[in-house]
Amino acid sequence: MRYFILGLASLLISTTAFADTYVSGYYRSDGTYVAPHYRSSPNSTKSDNWSQSGNVNPYTGKRGTLNCGYNCANNSFKY
Repeated sequence: MRYFILGLASLLISTTAFADTYVSGYYRSDGTYVAPHYRSSPNSTKSDNWSQSGNVNPYTGKRGTLNCGYNCANNSFKY
Protein backbone atom coordinates (compact mmCIF):
# COMPACT_ATOMS: atom_id res chain seq x y z
CA MET A 1 0.00 0.00 0.00
CA ARG A 2 2.86 2.38 0.81
CA TYR A 3 4.35 1.90 -2.69
CA PHE A 4 0.98 2.57 -4.28
CA ILE A 5 0.66 5.87 -2.42
CA LEU A 6 4.24 6.86 -3.28
CA GLY A 7 3.65 5.99 -6.94
CA LEU A 8 0.42 7.95 -7.04
CA ALA A 9 2.05 10.96 -5.36
CA SER A 10 4.96 10.96 -7.82
CA LEU A 11 2.54 10.72 -10.75
CA LEU A 12 0.57 13.71 -9.50
CA ILE A 13 3.72 15.74 -8.93
CA SER A 14 5.14 14.95 -12.37
CA THR A 15 1.81 15.71 -14.05
CA THR A 16 1.65 19.07 -12.33
CA ALA A 17 5.27 19.88 -13.19
CA PHE A 18 4.68 19.30 -16.89
CA ALA A 19 1.23 20.87 -17.11
CA ASP A 20 0.43 23.09 -20.05
CA THR A 21 -0.79 26.65 -19.66
CA TYR A 22 -3.93 27.93 -21.39
CA VAL A 23 -3.65 31.41 -22.90
CA SER A 24 -6.88 33.31 -23.55
CA GLY A 25 -7.34 35.15 -26.84
CA TYR A 26 -6.20 38.75 -26.87
CA TYR A 27 -5.44 41.71 -29.14
CA ARG A 28 -1.87 42.91 -29.62
CA SER A 29 -1.10 46.62 -29.54
CA ASP A 30 -1.02 46.66 -33.38
CA GLY A 31 -4.63 45.32 -33.48
CA THR A 32 -3.73 41.72 -34.44
CA TYR A 33 -5.91 39.13 -32.71
CA VAL A 34 -4.12 36.16 -31.14
CA ALA A 35 -6.44 33.17 -30.84
CA PRO A 36 -6.68 31.20 -27.58
CA HIS A 37 -4.03 28.48 -27.35
CA TYR A 38 -1.92 26.32 -25.06
CA ARG A 39 1.76 26.85 -24.34
CA SER A 40 4.32 24.91 -22.39
CA SER A 41 4.52 25.86 -18.73
CA PRO A 42 6.89 28.74 -17.98
CA ASN A 43 10.18 27.75 -16.34
CA SER A 44 13.82 28.81 -16.27
CA THR A 45 14.91 27.10 -19.49
CA LYS A 46 14.12 27.54 -23.16
CA SER A 47 15.25 24.08 -24.30
CA ASP A 48 11.90 22.44 -23.52
CA ASN A 49 9.68 24.99 -25.28
CA TRP A 50 7.65 23.63 -28.19
CA SER A 51 9.27 26.10 -30.59
CA GLN A 52 12.76 24.65 -29.96
CA SER A 53 14.31 22.28 -32.46
CA GLY A 54 13.73 18.66 -31.45
CA ASN A 55 10.39 19.36 -29.74
CA VAL A 56 6.87 18.91 -31.13
CA ASN A 57 3.76 20.86 -30.16
CA PRO A 58 1.36 18.13 -28.96
CA TYR A 59 -1.71 20.16 -30.00
CA THR A 60 -0.71 21.07 -33.55
CA GLY A 61 1.93 18.46 -34.42
CA LYS A 62 4.21 21.30 -35.58
CA ARG A 63 7.94 20.68 -35.06
CA GLY A 64 10.07 23.32 -33.39
CA THR A 65 12.58 25.14 -35.59
CA LEU A 66 14.41 27.50 -33.21
CA ASN A 67 17.82 26.66 -31.81
CA CYS A 68 18.89 28.40 -28.62
CA GLY A 69 22.32 26.74 -28.69
CA TYR A 70 24.36 27.01 -25.51
CA ASN A 71 22.06 29.78 -24.21
CA CYS A 72 19.11 27.44 -23.55
CA ALA A 73 19.18 28.04 -19.80
CA ASN A 74 19.83 31.77 -20.14
CA ASN A 75 16.62 33.75 -19.66
CA SER A 76 18.12 36.81 -21.35
CA PHE A 77 18.25 34.94 -24.68
CA LYS A 78 16.09 36.64 -27.33
CA TYR A 79 14.44 34.82 -30.22
